[in-house]
Amino acid sequence: MNKTLLKQKVCQAIAARKPDIIAVAEAIWAEPELGYKETKTAEKVEATFKQLGVEYKNKLALTGVKGRLKGGKGSKYSIAVIGELDAIICPDHPAASELSGAAHCCGHNAQIANMMAVTMGLIDAGAMAFLAGDVVPFAVPAEEYVEITYRNRLIEEGKIKYIGGKPELIYRGEFDDIDMALQIHLTSVPQERDNGFIEISTTSNGFIGKLINYKGVAAHAAAAPHAGVNALNAAMMGMMGVHAIRETFQEKDYIRFHPIITQGGDLVNVIPSDVRMESYVRAGNVPAMIDANERINTALKAGAMAVGATCEIKDLPGYLPLNNNPTLNDLLQNNAQTLIGEENVWVAPHMTGSTDTGDLSHIMPVSHPWIGSIRGVLHGKDYTVFDEDMAYIRPAQMMACTIIDLLYDDAEKADELMKDYKPLMSKEEYLTFLSGFEK
Repeated sequence: MNKTLLKQKVCQAIAARKPDIIAVAEAIWAEPELGYKETKTAEKVEATFKQLGVEYKNKLALTGVKGRLKGGKGSKYSIAVIGELDAIICPDHPAASELSGAAHCCGHNAQIANMMAVTMGLIDAGAMAFLAGDVVPFAVPAEEYVEITYRNRLIEEGKIKYIGGKPELIYRGEFDDIDMALQIHLTSVPQERDNGFIEISTTSNGFIGKLINYKGVAAHAAAAPHAGVNALNAAMMGMMGVHAIRETFQEKDYIRFHPIITQGGDLVNVIPSDVRMESYVRAGNVPAMIDANERINTALKAGAMAVGATCEIKDLPGYLPLNNNPTLNDLLQNNAQTLIGEENVWVAPHMTGSTDTGDLSHIMPVSHPWIGSIRGVLHGKDYTVFDEDMAYIRPAQMMACTIIDLLYDDAEKADELMKDYKPLMSKEEYLTFLSGFEK
């Protein structure tokens, strides 16, 4: 069977599975779960693997599920197709969980659906018999960097080591048997556009996570405010200090700082003595991220000094900037253009959000395109899928065709990619970088 015919058969097999693929997406959509708590979602993944006859490992980094399809022409390389298990917190979304406020307006349910669609297509078309490498459908936990205080407690209890799921899985060695990875993410389509699109991603911001605790002295807010030290005022002064240095950040570094106050006081008639904040410091490159973080820490502490409070800051390893592999990008772009037309495929500019796929991109070739298939705002209450084919079928066909490009003909294209590839960090260098935060 030639490569072109094999791609056609796999694309037809994926299209024929559309009801099953959407059923996966809708089942996960109906029961959103937050990171490291995705037990029901993981069970759905396991059940689908069982139906397809795919062997898998489970409970990886608490909830991750990892399957493997063996190449009939050998296992020269392993290509992961990644889907993320967790939801985001968006209590205003109509589909949000009443208990947790979680909702899949992050599109991760579509990632799992596409991961399964690739798996279904390759199996149904008998494609693995012609490929010199394995395909690893990998459902991973905790991409959304939320509930930092909760996850920090998991770290203190020894249940995890890192806030994010992919750093945790890298640390645990679950990517040691994988050579490269593909995944997608949904994004918004402007109202004036009638059809979806595919953006080939280039780079994104990374970030450092932060827990900030201002401590003052409690006193009666009306009768004796002079006897207290207002930790909330200290926090407000700290944030104003950061605002005062924003103009010194260079546009080329894409610096972002966006704190929330998770505890602002106990009673309205008591001077706040314990105020807690969470935030990120984001940047487009690691040196700028570290420099901005140090300067922001100084400004935050100055707020405490101004009112006589104290400020304790715990910096946590966040995510590294995303750097997509050019060869994978080119293959995905070519296949996307064949599927939906050149006019609907383009290369995206730098993205100021972050993903823990950035960490993975430092140690192996990765490509993470954006799929225009939703109306409303990503992570917003008006998020809704408006193009089912673009959300659930086309990305899977694009990734499956790219896998065939890489592993067909004794994996010649994968050989070319890996021959010229040099990781930004070795796994050991990456883990050393993360362990620096512990000091």
